[in-house]
Parts: sequence; structure tokens; C-alpha cells
Amino acid sequence: MSAKVVAVAGATGVVGRQMLETLEARDFPVARLKPLASERSKGKKVPFKGEMIDVEVLSDDSFDDVDIALFSAGGGTSKRFAPSAAKAGAVVVDNSSAWRMDPEVPLVVPEVNPEAIAKHNGIIANPNCSTIQMVVVLKPLHDAARIRRVVVSTYQAVSGAGIAAITELQEQTKALLEGREYPPKEFPHQIAFNIIPQIPQSDAFVDNGYTTEEMKMVNETKKILGDDNVAVTATTTRVPVITGHSESVNVETERKLTADEARALLAKAPGVVVEDDPAAQRYPLATTAAGKGETFVGRIREDVSHPSALDMWIVSDNLLKGAALNAVQIAEKLF
Repeated sequence: MSAKVVAVAGATGVVGRQMLETLEARDFPVARLKPLASERSKGKKVPFKGEMIDVEVLSDDSFDDVDIALFSAGGGTSKRFAPSAAKAGAVVVDNSSAWRMDPEVPLVVPEVNPEAIAKHNGIIANPNCSTIQMVVVLKPLHDAARIRRVVVSTYQAVSGAGIAAITELQEQTKALLEGREYPPKEFPHQIAFNIIPQIPQSDAFVDNGYTTEEMKMVNETKKILGDDNVAVTATTTRVPVITGHSESVNVETERKLTADEARALLAKAPGVVVEDDPAAQRYPLATTAAGKGETFVGRIREDVSHPSALDMWIVSDNLLKGAALNAVQIAEKLF
């Protein structure tokens, strides 16, 4: 692969910083890096390959010489600037929800549907973090036995809501342990020592009673798997964990899969690590998945309430495979 000019929009945010680290860690051939952010970040620098690089203010003119633009600056920013980047000749990989369900924009997890990358018209969407880790595990099961229905409950880390959310969890936990009050700011309710529906201030319940986060998982799973016949229902929650999303997933298949069959399939699946020895207290944990690029699956067992269903526990680093790593993997496949 020849060296590329790479722009990272939202370079000073949690995921933007992780994108820079991932580009460096995977030795992506960067001829020149253009860190981009809002006016608030003017004058800041970001580290990359031993240098401190000036952050430029994101504008319509930021992409004239860019080959690929990794966006992690929010849906409104992506809607505003991604078309400008594509028009200038860059390929955009966008981490927001802005383009995911656009029928003209491929929604890609490289281990699942890499062929979709070729269908891009200048913009490729990175799926929701919770959807990514789930479909990496679902894909080999779907290919082997056709999935009919998925029931998922998520336990999502606060880092998915940004730096301010991490700070709130840390400071609120400290305050409550010291007997002080700490009113919630980034979340609608206290997050320390609590579990709340996954509704940051920018999210909302929709008319059917689901949250927008839950409907992302429903709709994105169907699009990525390329199968509208897969029924999906989701309950998404935010938990007092800094990094690493966990999921309880029940999968009903057309052909019965035994737990041993599922373990064998998943052990060979790209990007998946099977950790499944409960007798030895070995199963996926957010604390051990943090900092790793794989998706971990365990507690694989046959559903005692259904003759053709499996239960499992899936964990992944939401900032890596759930965001930055998946975007960089798309860029690698693209070129």
C-alpha cells in the first residue's frame, strides 16, 4: 500500500485520539497526518510517531489533498463536512450514526461484510460500537445455521459517551464515597454505583418505547448481515465501567447448534477469541478486554427454554474494535 494523506476529524476527542494511536500501532502508511477539530481545539497539538502535530480547524477546505478521512466528531459535524471531504476526493470513514442507515452508504465490519466497502460513493459508515462486537460473533453462526432471532442486553462503558462522561464517573464515585453530592451532568441520572438506560443527553426514547441506541442495534444488525429476516430486539444500558462494553446475547437459529459446535465455529472466526471455561473462572471481562482489539465470547450454553437457541456473553473494547480499530481496518481493506 502506498503512503496516504490521512485526516482525522475529531482528533482531540476520546475516539479521535484512539484513531491516532491505532494508525500508529498498526503502522498504517501515513505520508502526512492532518488532525482536525473544532475552533475550541485551535492551538492544540496531538502526538503521532514521536512528533507533536498541530491541530487544524475543521473546514470545507480541509480535504483538498487528503486520501482518507476518519471522522469521529459527531453526527452533525459528519453531515456538514463529510460530503465536502468526499467531493474533494477523500474517502470518508465515519464513526457517527449520521450515515449508517443511508442506503447509498455501506455499513461495514471488515470481518463480516468487507465486500460492501467496494460499493462506497465516498463515504463508508462505521457501525455502532455495540453492534460491531455482536455481529463479529453472529456472522459465523449465521453462516452455519441461519439466525432467526437475536435478543441482546448491553452493559456499556461510559467512555462511549466521551471524556466528560469518564470524568463524571470518576468524580461522582469519589464524591459519593466521601459523602458529598455530585449532580449528574452528562447522564440523565447518577451513573456511579448505578445502571441506567443508554440515554446520554443527546439520545432519546422513540415512539415504540425503545431508545435510539436500541434501534441502532436492531437496524444496523440487519444491514450488516444483509438479512432483513433476522429479528432483533435490544435493551441497552450504561454501567459504571470506564472501558469495555459487555453483552448478554441469546441467538435462535434455524438449525440447532450445540454449544460445542458454536465454540468450534467461533474459535476459527476472524477477530474472535473464545474464553469459555467457567470452572476455572475464565470468561470475558471488560477489564481484560480493555486495550485489546479482539472481541471475546464465552458463557456459551444451550438455552434451556428453547430447543434451538444459544446464550453467550460478548465483551470488547468499545474504543478499539467498537470504533477506532474498526475504522482503521476499513481503511486498510479499502486500499
